[in-house]
Amino acid sequence: MRTIGLMSGTSLDGVDAAWVETDGEAIGRLGPVLTLPYAPALRRDLRTLLDRAAEIGPEDPFLAHCVARLTERHVEAVRAIGWPADLIGFHGQTILHRPQRPGSNAAGFTWQVGDAARLARETGMTVAHDFRAADVAAGGQGAPLVPVVHAVMAARLPKPLAILNLGGVANVTWIGADGRLIAFDTGPANGPLDDWARLATGEAYDRDGRLALAGQADGGVLAPLMAHPWLAAPPPKSLDRLDFDRALKDSGAAALSPADGAATLVAFCAICVAAAARHFPEPPVQWLVAGGGRRNPALMRALGAALAEPVRAVEVAGWNGDALEAQAFGVLAARVWRGLPLTFPGTTGAPGSMPGGRLVGPLL
Repeated sequence: MRTIGLMSGTSLDGVDAAWVETDGEAIGRLGPVLTLPYAPALRRDLRTLLDRAAEIGPEDPFLAHCVARLTERHVEAVRAIGWPADLIGFHGQTILHRPQRPGSNAAGFTWQVGDAARLARETGMTVAHDFRAADVAAGGQGAPLVPVVHAVMAARLPKPLAILNLGGVANVTWIGADGRLIAFDTGPANGPLDDWARLATGEAYDRDGRLALAGQADGGVLAPLMAHPWLAAPPPKSLDRLDFDRALKDSGAAALSPADGAATLVAFCAICVAAAARHFPEPPVQWLVAGGGRRNPALMRALGAALAEPVRAVEVAGWNGDALEAQAFGVLAARVWRGLPLTFPGTTGAPGSMPGGRLVGPLL
C-alpha cells in the first residue's frame, strides 16, 4: 500500500509527514518527508490542553476549537506531501495518557485528539487512527507503538541493538539477536527542557544546546530526581508528558540559573536513559538516536558519557531521524488495514500480540 504517516509528538512543535510504500511487514520505498510547524498560537493552545486535559470534557468548546485547527494542519501536511496514497496513518495529539499502573485496579486511559473523519473527507483517503486505545483497554501501556517498525527497519543491523527516540518523552526499543523486543518510556526528554528554555529565554527550545553547554548540572537538584521510583520500576511502563512536572518543581530546579537549569535537565534525561539500560537482558552493541533531541549536542554528549556503548544518530544507519516516527505510522496504518499486531507483551505489557486502530474513509 501507499501510505502517508502523520505524527504530532509531545514536543508540540508541529506535524511530521512521510510517504511510505509498505505491506506493514516490510518497506518497499520511502518517499518525501516534511515537517509543518505549528503556529505559536496553536502550540500555546495545545499546551493549555495538556495542562487542562484531566478536567475538560469532550464537548468543551476550547477543545473543539483546538481539534479543528490541529486537524487542518494535518490536512495541509498530507496535501503538501503531494504523492498519491491509499491510506493515512493519523496518530493525533496526545493530551492525556494514564495507562494502568502496576498493582492498580483502576482502568487505564489514553486520549489522542484529532478529527480522523474530517481528515478522510478532506483528503479523499482512508485514515487509520486510534492506535493506542485497544491496547490500553486490554491492560497494556498503549506505548510505545513504534518498536515493531524499528524491528523491520533494523533487520540487517548488528544486535542486540537499542533505538532511542528523544521527543518530549524519551522511549527506547531493545532488539535482541533472536528478534525479541523490549520497549518502554525512559523518562522526560525534550519536554521539560523546551519548557525551561521558553521560560528562561523566550526561545521555543535550547537551540544547538547552547544554554545547557554553558551551564553545570546541579547535584542537589538531581539527587531527588534520581531517587524517583520511575527509574527503578521495571518495564512495561509509559509516561504522560507532564508526569514528572511535580518532581521537577519539588526538586528546586526553579532556583537555578537558566544555563544550570538546562544542564541539569539534560543530565537527568541521560540518567534516565542509563537507568533504562539496566532492564535489558544484555547490553546493546550500540545506541541509535532519533527524534529532535539528537540535534542537541549537550544531550548527545551527556548520553555518550552516561552509556557504555557507542551513541550515534540514526543517520549512520541510513535512516531519517526527523521522519522516523511519521514513517512508522505509515507502516502501522498498513498493519491496521491488515489486522496485524501493533503491540506485544514486551513492548506495552499487552496480554498477547494485539491488533489495534480503527479505519474511516472511502476505501471502506
